[in-house]
Amino acid sequence: MDKEQMKNKVFEVLEKKQTGVLASVKNNKPHSRYMTFFHDDLTFYTPTSIDTHKADEVQDNPNVHVLVGYEGEGYNDPYLEIEGTATIRDDQRLKEKFWNDQMKHYFDGPNDSNYILLEIKPSLIRLMNAGEHEPQILEL
Repeated sequence: MDKEQMKNKVFEVLEKKQTGVLASVKNNKPHSRYMTFFHDDLTFYTPTSIDTHKADEVQDNPNVHVLVGYEGEGYNDPYLEIEGTATIRDDQRLKEKFWNDQMKHYFDGPNDSNYILLEIKPSLIRLMNAGEHEPQILEL
């Protein structure tokens, strides 16, 4: 599978499921939680508050791992394993772009000073369970 085909398969998975698991590093150990993921091409964004453990963890160690796409239907559900680095983004344009009303539970709006995005730049994406016996790998 060439790089463009692989990217298209990745986008197909992302269109079906936005909820996934973000793992960061806390005290030299993995720390995971469910998050909502958005993307702009192959850069991922997840909203959070600046006053969270995950923001502190990313500042201390930007290496993260994301699982997204699995729907729980069985062994043939395609999903993504994403290795990358995260950066805290407080860019107003991005905050407005990825804002949705479901976030009103946590923030006053896209101008809320606590609302930030974690920007995740992948170094490697594995496409799992996509009709192949072996993972399909996209290195970036």
